[in-house]
Amino acid sequence: MDGLWARGWRHFGPQFFRYSLTLDGTGTPSQIHPLRLHLRQHAESKSQRRILRRNADTAVRVIPAVVGPEQESLFFRHRTRFRSNVPESLRDFMGSDHPATHPCRCVSVEVRIGDRLAAVSYLDVGTRAVSSVYAMFDPDESHRSLGIFTLLKEIQWAREEGMDWLYPGYATAGPGIYDYKKSLRPLQRFDWHSERWLDLAPETGSI
Repeated sequence: MDGLWARGWRHFGPQFFRYSLTLDGTGTPSQIHPLRLHLRQHAESKSQRRILRRNADTAVRVIPAVVGPEQESLFFRHRTRFRSNVPESLRDFMGSDHPATHPCRCVSVEVRIGDRLAAVSYLDVGTRAVSSVYAMFDPDESHRSLGIFTLLKEIQWAREEGMDWLYPGYATAGPGIYDYKKSLRPLQRFDWHSERWLDLAPETGSI
């Protein structure tokens, strides 16, 4: 898995893919790049530290990946946020009946407020790298920035596990809905022409 991620590949369930173009909400093509974060050099920004403090009242646990009724219910609440490209099912992303082990080891980062499941993200685990698969949260808790919170918890867990890289997925070259990933530092983007990873300048909002 480490080798595939390093060459820009991702997967949803059993399907592996990589792509360099996507369509925005108007159907206009936009260039897209895989991203990766150097975990050993990562430092949280002020806004990220605020998000961690804002969610200090939550309970977080990292467990083998689970797709059950509780997670499916959260997924259907989460997808009401989308107006286009609405996902059909959580299993479109997780696929297997054994998401904790197929096609590789995968963990769930669960966030609970009291007894209620408020957010979940899924993280594939390789030998020296991890890759974010999918994240979802209760729209009623949007003020908590739980999507970023689970990503920060993925980073913390991966560092504790001694990993070198985290692959947070793709982002468009210009402004897009995944711009929050660009706030991670130090970040690299995969260049499709040279097939190399290039450093992303900290001051830029584009890649």
